[in-house]
Amino acid sequence: MPANRSALVPVIALTALAPISWGTTYAVATEFLPPDRPLFTGLLRALPAGLVLLALTRVLPRGAWWWKATVLGALNIGAFFPLLFLSAYRLPGGMAAVVGSVGPLFVAGLAAMLLGERPAIRTLLTGVAAALGVSLVVLKAAGALDAVGVLAALASTASMSTGTVLTKRWGRPDGVGPLALTGWQLTAGGLLIAPLALLVEGAPPALDGRATAGYLYLALANTAVAYWLWFRGIGRLTATQVTFLGPLSPLTAAIVGWAALGQALTPVQLAGMGLAFGATVVGQVRVRRPASGPVSGSGEGEARVPVLAARR
Repeated sequence: MPANRSALVPVIALTALAPISWGTTYAVATEFLPPDRPLFTGLLRALPAGLVLLALTRVLPRGAWWWKATVLGALNIGAFFPLLFLSAYRLPGGMAAVVGSVGPLFVAGLAAMLLGERPAIRTLLTGVAAALGVSLVVLKAAGALDAVGVLAALASTASMSTGTVLTKRWGRPDGVGPLALTGWQLTAGGLLIAPLALLVEGAPPALDGRATAGYLYLALANTAVAYWLWFRGIGRLTATQVTFLGPLSPLTAAIVGWAALGQALTPVQLAGMGLAFGATVVGQVRVRRPASGPVSGSGEGEARVPVLAARR
């Protein structure tokens, strides 16, 4: 990880493009894709992108990395996508996004256990502020909460959080770049989703030109490029820093809904956007520990540095 704080700015900015891209998913799905096919959409997001990256890198896992790539692919893609879609369909008014916004707190706890990144009080308070800000942005009229939906939302958040921390802990094999690691995970995750999509949703639907364009965008920009930037960022930032970029996704969704879909933004939502964005910025400021404290490596052959209480 670069020692100069200014050198981290472009790394953070590029990593932030991933959740910003994910914030466009809802608009693309509702405006371009066939309805009620969340698993098929998850499959076409993951598997083609993974296969393209495998073809580009021509690098396959070796040794223990076969099972590590499978575990990471299951957590970050294969389990996360279906659980996320399930929660979104069963919970009212953006509640799934609210539950997902507690991801920084999940990561802070996991990073403390697995990476030695002891969370500072500021980190925990910032995580609460991010969740509150997202709540103000996405929550609509109250509705009955579905137990299955809530559990699915919590499970999806826990799955992605665990995958983020394990990606940081395991790093990458020598000579393997983030592009290849991304391809392994997307392919593994897509292969796990494929039988579930076939069993639950049946045969794939017929696609017109509009749907084909939507799926191409999701597979290439929204998934292949975005997840490459995300995993690249995990290798160069602390787990806490990366995960505090997550609120940019619902914020982007709200902005796209206002700009492209004609959805109004209330003063309360604008206040929530400011609060969530402020928490995202604060989450990038690393809390330095004494040099004698625990250290964490990036898995990229870079110098090991004192662990900070930062976020995914």
